[in-house]
Amino acid sequence: MAAGLQVVFGVQKIFNLACGSFYALGAYVGVSAVGWYVGAGGPPALFIVPLALAGLAVGAVGIVVERGLLRFVYDRDETFQLLMTFAIVLMMEDAIRLTWGTAPRSTAGLYLAYGQVQLLGATAPVYNLIVIAASLAIALAIGWLLARTAFGRIIRATADNREMAEALGVDMRRVYAEVFTLGTALGTLGGALVIPTTAAMSEMGIELIVEAFAVVVIGGLGSMRGAFGGALVVGVLRAIAISVYPELEMLLIYLIVIAVLAARPRGLFGGAAA
Repeated sequence: MAAGLQVVFGVQKIFNLACGSFYALGAYVGVSAVGWYVGAGGPPALFIVPLALAGLAVGAVGIVVERGLLRFVYDRDETFQLLMTFAIVLMMEDAIRLTWGTAPRSTAGLYLAYGQVQLLGATAPVYNLIVIAASLAIALAIGWLLARTAFGRIIRATADNREMAEALGVDMRRVYAEVFTLGTALGTLGGALVIPTTAAMSEMGIELIVEAFAVVVIGGLGSMRGAFGGALVVGVLRAIAISVYPELEMLLIYLIVIAVLAARPRGLFGGAAA
């Protein structure tokens, strides 16, 4: 989700508060996809396939949001952009409640179908390790996309100098639609992959916005390396706090954010190209 937030900000200069709503949407669609798959008699060990595909597919809602709403505020003050993305948060939350209801939904422990392993004296579900591996694969894929492909070069050029890229013939309308859809798909995929380990709730997206904000502040706005590093910092600190003193979980993250802002206002990797 942090990667999607970063790529949208790096290119479109919009701090997309709606990323949390896309995360929640991916979670609910993932639950529905897994429910359909299991109901159709699919092998439990392969449930991650329809889960991931559903998460990616629903990312197509990004192009609807971008073309239908966001394109009208690109040239307006940042306040309008923030208000627009926050309005999308409220609309998406209501749409989720109308579609799936208000009761939490889960996959009923299906992630244990992969079993558990012993690591350093602790028991860990194999599914958690699969998600970690998938996250690393996604990070590498994004790095390859941005650094080694023509589309990636266009994204970096647009992030660096929009006017010059447009003067050279880059179709900004198309680039913005594709970038926002990419960011949305990353968020919905994240929601789908995490849902076997927790319950889908309509407000889960709003809670994740706070963590995503902490990630991008720590890593640096617009930096994909920052999204990776900031997510690691936040994730590890949360795990340590939960194990040692749960009451410090969110406070510790805020303290790190304050420390980073005081020492490096642009973040650990601030200034790097999107």
